[in-house]
Amino acid sequence: MAGITDKSEHAVKLKHVYYGQGCTNVLKDVSLAIPHGQWVCIAGRNGAGKSTLIRLLNGLLLMSRGRILIDGLELNGRTLGDIRRHIGMVFANPDDQFVGLTVEDDIAFGLENLCLSREEMQQRIRTCAERLDIVHLLQRHPATLSGGQKQRAAIAAVLAMEPSIIVMDEAASMLDEKAKNELLGLMRAMHAEGRYTLISITHDVEEMAEADRMIVLDGGMVAADGSPKELLLQDDLLRRCRLKAPFALQLCRELKARGIDIGELVREKEVLEALWSYHSKRFLTATGTGG
Repeated sequence: MAGITDKSEHAVKLKHVYYGQGCTNVLKDVSLAIPHGQWVCIAGRNGAGKSTLIRLLNGLLLMSRGRILIDGLELNGRTLGDIRRHIGMVFANPDDQFVGLTVEDDIAFGLENLCLSREEMQQRIRTCAERLDIVHLLQRHPATLSGGQKQRAAIAAVLAMEPSIIVMDEAASMLDEKAKNELLGLMRAMHAEGRYTLISITHDVEEMAEADRMIVLDGGMVAADGSPKELLLQDDLLRRCRLKAPFALQLCRELKARGIDIGELVREKEVLEALWSYHSKRFLTATGTGG
């Protein structure tokens, strides 16, 4: 897979970006910078400008004014083709992305535009299929797959193009709980590799909690930008975004009400670790074996 480019310290940079429809500005003076390898969740109410923002990144929409740089390349008519090779997009409905009669054909479709040899195309298809655990689905028609299988096939088609930036636009919104958890696990694994910059638009606070950074849009403007732990603890911000607190945080608060104070955590893994530590200390104290 493609490694992180060294053209710029930032994978994505927006400078005073506006986007308007008619007399209305959907995005207003948005400036932000996303370093290479960072996982960023973009949150906000419906209509806040989230999907508009990510569609500006690869020229699906054209900004009214401002500057957008992708891997150090300024987005314009001359660089659009190059920039689109840097960005892979995964949408909520994978059916919108399928063009082939089989999963293999669908993955191959994008590769054909790269003028690769047949051998290299087959190697990329096989590598991505193995990684996404869909080798057994390569000869299936996309319409016969489950929701989770379709999304994995769509992601395989994106990864085969070897982008450095992966954008997930509500990628889990049409999946059942099992498939959502599988997708979140895949995103964790991709992030751990360090070769991709992940940008995900989501209403799922559990997904937000896993990211390095959370950006909240409100009324087309950046209303908050910080770590998920910092922002997900702000009840007023969650109310404005119409989000519930993560299950982990709700559990921490319930435990505190029952006399078990492990702090306020937003990731379930951290809660398990904190509970283990809490009860281990109590056991050692009770048995007189602690330090």
